[in-house]
This record gives sequence, structure tokens and C-alpha cells, in this order.
Amino acid sequence: MNRKERFGHVVRWFEENVPIAETELHYETPFQLLVAVILSAQCTDRRVNMTTPAIMERFPDPQTMAKAEFEELFPLVKSISYPNNKTAHLIAMAQKLVSDFGGEVPSDIDDLMSLPGVGRKTANVIASIIYDKPVIAVDTHVFRVSHRIGLSSGKTPRAVELDLERHIPAEKRPLAHHWLILHGRYTCTARNPKCSSCGLNQWCIDYLDRQISL
Repeated sequence: MNRKERFGHVVRWFEENVPIAETELHYETPFQLLVAVILSAQCTDRRVNMTTPAIMERFPDPQTMAKAEFEELFPLVKSISYPNNKTAHLIAMAQKLVSDFGGEVPSDIDDLMSLPGVGRKTANVIASIIYDKPVIAVDTHVFRVSHRIGLSSGKTPRAVELDLERHIPAEKRPLAHHWLILHGRYTCTARNPKCSSCGLNQWCIDYLDRQISL
């Protein structure tokens, strides 16, 4: 089976078995999602969802957060991983939104990446969820699942991103991003993956190789 055929099987399985897949981060506005995604780096969505309500109540928009002092915001962020860096990034991000983008979250990937605390993964998440752009964000889950199944052998998140976007139709990419994240979060976990009950195991290189070696 070549890679194109494997992609076809995997995408069809997800379409048939996971027709609805979306972010587990809670948000109401693009700015709230941006804050949540920045906070989610190396932190669980569950912890972020416990933290963002208080942040958004105090700083509901870029204008208010841009005026925040570090000492005001930090207590609301301190339960998140790397709270010092993330507090500084949130304030600087809000300030740049106000000064450069009129307080609106931009849709362009490069514009998003110009914001403090926003790397390519975060930019792709925002562009995909908010603006339905045909991009795929590659986090640790997507990277792991893509390698295990055999969708990509890329050495970097960017290389994996390009492989996924090369083989997944543009209109399916926003959904595919969530398919792979959720599959990695709940089935193809880093430790003790649930291979025997995984609907993708018949096409998964990692699983098939281990079966042969038994």
C-alpha cells in the first residue's frame, strides 16, 4: 500500500466514524480562542478551560488586556505551565493586536505569527478554526499519530504539516486537524495506545510492523 492509498483509507474511516470533530477549548470570540491556544502549549485543554473564564471576565478583549500589568494577569495564569512567559506573551500579544490590527485577530498566517507567543501551530489553529483556512496545525498528537500510522516520516512539525496538506483535500483539512488531535489524545496515546480497538489499525504501519514481529 502506498501513502496515497493509506491517506484515502484513513480519511474515509474518519469521515464515516467521526463526522463531527472540533476543538475542546472553550471560547466565544476569536480573541478568546487565541488566548486559550497560547495557554494550551504544553498544557492540557482541561486545565486551560478551568483557567480562561477568570481571565476573560477580567480581560474580555485585546483593549483591556493590552493595558494589564504583569502583576494583574499573572495570578490568573499561574496554574498553567510556564506562567511567566505566557503572561508576558498575552499582554504583548494584546498590545500588538491593538496597535497593528485594530484589535482584530488577523486571518493571515504570517500576521498571526507576528504576534508574541504565536508560532506556526497556534497560527494554523486560529486560521483553521476561526477562518476555515485549509491548513493543518501539527502539535505533539498530530506529529505522533502521523508517524505511527505512516502518513508522514517528516522530521519536523513543518515537514509533517506539508505531507498532510499534500494528501488531504483542502476542504477536509480543518476537520482532519481535529481528527488527528483527538485520535492522539484518546486512542493513539503516547503511552499504551489502544491499538487493538483502533479502527485504523488495519492501515497503521506501526501496528502492522509489531504484529509481524510477534
